[in-house]
Amino acid sequence: MTGSERTTDVLIIGAGPAGLAAGAELAAAGAGRVEILEREQEAGGVPRHCHHAGFGGRLERSVYAWTAATGSAYTGGGTSGPAYARRSVAAAVEAGAKLRTGVTVTGWAGPRTVETTGPAGPGRITARAVVLATGARERPRSARLIPGTRPPGVYTTGELQRAVHAHGQWIGSRAVVVGDEPVSRAAVATLRAAGVHVVAVVTDRQPLPVRLRSRHVPLLTGATVTGLTGRTRLSGVALRHDDGRTTTLRCDTVVLTGDFVPDHELARRGGLHLDPGTLGPAYDAAFRTSRPGVFAVGNLLHAVERAGFAAQEGRAVAVSVLHRLAGTEDPPGAGRRLVVDAPLRWIAPNVTGPDGARPPGDRFVLRTERRLPRPLLVVSQNGRELHRQRLLLPALPGRPFALAADWTDRVDPDGASVRITAS
Repeated sequence: MTGSERTTDVLIIGAGPAGLAAGAELAAAGAGRVEILEREQEAGGVPRHCHHAGFGGRLERSVYAWTAATGSAYTGGGTSGPAYARRSVAAAVEAGAKLRTGVTVTGWAGPRTVETTGPAGPGRITARAVVLATGARERPRSARLIPGTRPPGVYTTGELQRAVHAHGQWIGSRAVVVGDEPVSRAAVATLRAAGVHVVAVVTDRQPLPVRLRSRHVPLLTGATVTGLTGRTRLSGVALRHDDGRTTTLRCDTVVLTGDFVPDHELARRGGLHLDPGTLGPAYDAAFRTSRPGVFAVGNLLHAVERAGFAAQEGRAVAVSVLHRLAGTEDPPGAGRRLVVDAPLRWIAPNVTGPDGARPPGDRFVLRTERRLPRPLLVVSQNGRELHRQRLLLPALPGRPFALAADWTDRVDPDGASVRITAS
């Protein structure tokens, strides 16, 4: 390889909420040279394209829930997504982190050495600690295997937000939104901001409780998209309902929302162990991956949570990285895998630490495939029950719920995987 080669103390890959928060925290804590790489020309991540307010601080959780329930853009309290992104960038830079945009990490040349390409050409960076914060993305139409013609007018939420807010493009006049989760509500709000009539929100799931339904847009539940029609422009979305009926919704735009997957290509190239549930790197409560000195944070680990959750993890990883730099890191050991049974989809973190460490907030995050009314969660290992917890509210698809972490010190480090069930 030709090009520049240099070293740094901490290299953070990805300048979204998690990566910027990690950079700000580490630089302020005196971690030495902290460098953040971002492949796009502008740092800040997804919030740059989310023009509704409510980002940042303690308001974010309640605002996130409110927009999910009403289908409206929040207009009071907190800051807009772009303002939140600018504030996050400023915090990292003012703390002393070096931010480089337009730089793509193309691969690994050693345990903590990466190869890059950017405006200055190819390069190679070796760090004492690497933090992966590459985020997540929505699956495009091709990955969802939706048949039909290939006309213009098909978007993911991210593509829609960039087209409307970054480029001011004409979107269409009548739209169908596929998916029913918080990001779907953001898509509805963006379409309305662009003057597009939303025909319906479509989901193959069963009806949600009334309090979680949108009062502004028809919600078609138990309906699967079977095809897209149109030649020079999208003309309709074909549906098959659970009762066998088929319909076609007339529209010139469709937005495919949700169905997030981690941007894990770099982790895979580095040979990091991936969790089969989240599809992101397997990691413990200290955000350590299977490669010593390589940490991971944010929606790369659990696609997808709110910006504030990702930033919280970015701040939390600083403690583990500082221990690594100081040589006081706990030995990696052989953590036990955390395995979930259906209908649970995944749990994060998904590896136990050798010291019984608990994740930030003293809780694990889980997702479910279907609605579970007040489920009983049971944690066991080798047939021995470690913990049981009854949730007071239903667990819903597309929404996170928590499992208390006060059982981790009872895990046998030499035992089998730890299993979590829901009934």
